[in-house]
Amino acid sequence: MQGEQMASPDGKPPARPLDPIDRDILRLLRTDGRASIRSVAEQVHVSRANAYARINRLLDDGVIRGFSARVDQERAGQGASAYITLKIVQNSWRTVREQLGLLPGAAHIALVSGDFDVLLLVHTEDNRSLRELVLTRIQAIPEVLSTRTLLVFEETDLDPEV
Repeated sequence: MQGEQMASPDGKPPARPLDPIDRDILRLLRTDGRASIRSVAEQVHVSRANAYARINRLLDDGVIRGFSARVDQERAGQGASAYITLKIVQNSWRTVREQLGLLPGAAHIALVSGDFDVLLLVHTEDNRSLRELVLTRIQAIPEVLSTRTLLVFEETDLDPEV
């Protein structure tokens, strides 16, 4: 019907534009995902009911995908981190993504353009564990044609503006 928005192919509702209050709520929750509704409402100058409804809408719309702790990997016993680039068989992204997601220490997987197809961030206990992960697990995936490992010497989490 004309004027009616359809759900996207992945079943999510169409994206709604964010207003300045939504952006402020997202900024606050990025800083402190454990902030109370009352605290969020006070800081963005809306009622608790309004803040609650907005946060639920952001969750329902998929803008907020969840809440998590930011972990210092080294202090958590994961002393080696690396970005691994992969070249994969054409049209095998979904299969490869599933297999990479099962790897211990896999933190982020992205399908990218350029000289390689996939960018994978992993955290492991040490370089020996990293070597085993790459040589015996990742390179054993039939659809993986080649890999390249980039060691992370230092990392900093950024809080991008919404």
